[in-house]
Amino acid sequence: MPEARAASATLPQPALEIASGYAFGGPALDLGALLWDGACLPDAQVRIPLPMLNRHGLVAGATGTGKTKTLQLVAEQLSAQGVPVFLADIKGDVSGISAPGARNEKVQARAAEVHQEWVATGFPAEFYALGGIGHGIPVRATVTSFGPVLLAKVLQLNQTQEQSLGLIFHYADQKGLELLDLKDLRAVVAFLTSDEGKAELKNIGGLSTATAGVILRSLTAFEAQGMADFFGEPEFDTAELLRTASDGRGMVSVLELAAVQDRPQLFSTFLMWLLADLFHDLPEVGDADKPKLVFFFDEAHLLFHGASKAFLDSITQTVRLIRSKGVGVFFVTQTPKDVPADVLAQLGNRVQHALRAFTPDDQKALKATVKTFPDSAYDLEELLTGLGTGEAVVTVLSEKGAPTPVAATRLRAPESLMGPVEPGTLDSAVRSSPLYGRYAQAVDRESAYEKLSSRGAKGPDEMADEVKAPARKPKDAPARKPKDDPSVVEQVVGSGVFKSLARSLGSQIGREITRSLFGTARRRR
Repeated sequence: MPEARAASATLPQPALEIASGYAFGGPALDLGALLWDGACLPDAQVRIPLPMLNRHGLVAGATGTGKTKTLQLVAEQLSAQGVPVFLADIKGDVSGISAPGARNEKVQARAAEVHQEWVATGFPAEFYALGGIGHGIPVRATVTSFGPVLLAKVLQLNQTQEQSLGLIFHYADQKGLELLDLKDLRAVVAFLTSDEGKAELKNIGGLSTATAGVILRSLTAFEAQGMADFFGEPEFDTAELLRTASDGRGMVSVLELAAVQDRPQLFSTFLMWLLADLFHDLPEVGDADKPKLVFFFDEAHLLFHGASKAFLDSITQTVRLIRSKGVGVFFVTQTPKDVPADVLAQLGNRVQHALRAFTPDDQKALKATVKTFPDSAYDLEELLTGLGTGEAVVTVLSEKGAPTPVAATRLRAPESLMGPVEPGTLDSAVRSSPLYGRYAQAVDRESAYEKLSSRGAKGPDEMADEVKAPARKPKDAPARKPKDDPSVVEQVVGSGVFKSLARSLGSQIGREITRSLFGTARRRR
């Protein structure tokens, strides 16, 4: 850094003042070189302090301005410094991060402009796919874990229906009816609306037969669209996202969404489930030297579109509190106005690519974006419409937590492949992963659907009594030494109903699943 400071002394005074705001002494990520008065000034490097990556951020800009390459650039450097990264791959072109980049004239010219020592490098990566649709290790969630709030958003239920769905989950939790996949939930709703289950329905306050029928029809239509594969077991353990490679570099987890990009409600809500699950399970760490994980939330506007106030409040709370657990979240979208103000206020780092202003709405979005930046030496309204591909306006948090000066920046070139790897190479990487055997094969064990199908003649109280009894051992299970005088709670927790989920914490004599933010089920690791 002393050499950089000495070189920066030759800069124009306004540029020198901006550059001094990025002269960090500790570990940092290099974004690129300062742009001033139409010239690139490579002696003035724009950087982000590594410890500040858990203060969240926003990467925004119009289509084709280079947002994906910015994510790739940041992900590479995080991985190199031992920080795991999660990337949602909407278009299917992020898989190249696992392969060395290709040197060409454009890359060489960009590296020379910003004084970058460019070396073709691939980074350790795992590839995932929702429900196994696409190239990747299948990522599934149980319906119980997903919870009623997130599922209501996927099903596009209104607020009343969302609350009613929560009551159905509550009923299933109490009766020991595990909701592992969609047919389990459909079976419970169908039971509650049947002649046999109407008495139970009346005992659930505020849940009408008509509303339960709407939920049942929504579930049936949802399954008919081929959505059933995303729910079930084995459920993905989000701790997998926190791994590092054998060489100490952070693992880059790439979730391919190209095959499901026509189902935005589904994949955006699934991303929120991943984040909520991490939030529940990770311990508090305070301000660490580097994040445990940086999570890039692509197409963020899809998450917020049509969301209820309660849902937005839960997102805001998650973003506000997950920082202290060592997780940084970057929302990726076109304009800052796509992100609610309460969430935007939590984002300390900004990389704003070019915006277009062809229509009155575009002009309004441009003016709104300019107002979200600190006072600047630039004419931001003019600058944001004139930026080229791979250029951005940057402001981050300094090592002391204060905003840095706004800096127009010519960004560095990623060192990995800027495009997708070959499908055969990708499939080979997926199948050779140690996680493939753990998650590839779907499992359909006994749950609510089977219980209600086989015990249709029995009342719910009888079913609850059976849940309290110890589960029968599978034929291939080794014999266990019985405990002396087991308590009721021990019998319940040891039953087959709760053994696999491991989510009961003892409330309602151990039969009520503990739920937290978004109504997701908490998991102990």
